Amino acid sequence: MATDPRLNSIHLTDARRLQFRQARDVLLQSRGQQTLCSLQEEGGDQQSRTIVEPPTAAAAPPGDYWLSNRNRVYPLKLGVNTIGRSADNDVVVEDGCVSRRHCAILVHVTSGCELHDTASKNGTLLNGVRLAGPTRLRSGDEIAMCDQQFIFQARSDDLERPADDATFAQ
Repeated sequence: MATDPRLNSIHLTDARRLQFRQARDVLLQSRGQQTLCSLQEEGGDQQSRTIVEPPTAAAAPPGDYWLSNRNRVYPLKLGVNTIGRSADNDVVVEDGCVSRRHCAILVHVTSGCELHDTASKNGTLLNGVRLAGPTRLRSGDEIAMCDQQFIFQARSDDLERPADDATFAQ
């Protein structure tokens, strides 16, 4: 299993490092064969390819999936999209209560996305409920980390069918 440099755990204490590594393993194993093959064809799971743009009503964001808050739109790429306070995340959240590697959104090649908490100190909420494990995302879902709220959006409303290459928690 290839190591993603955005998912290192050197900065954590021993107990948190073990929790983070377990969460990271679940995340990376959830990618599914079709998503892994597609990423290899594109040259691998590239670090920080997500573009940050100010929101505009007229322009639709690139890609099929994105996060938005009141200030920005964050398009999500195929594969792992890391979210947290560290500058090398795909979505950087400037809040001292947010963990360096707080959570991740896994975008599958077939259809669908899932949210993973990566052993964050303060937890990740999905629609007001603390994540207990990887959870499938639907357009309009609210993701909260401390005082930061994001809305997950999809270009297609076809998020009800299960993805071929992954098993989602419900």
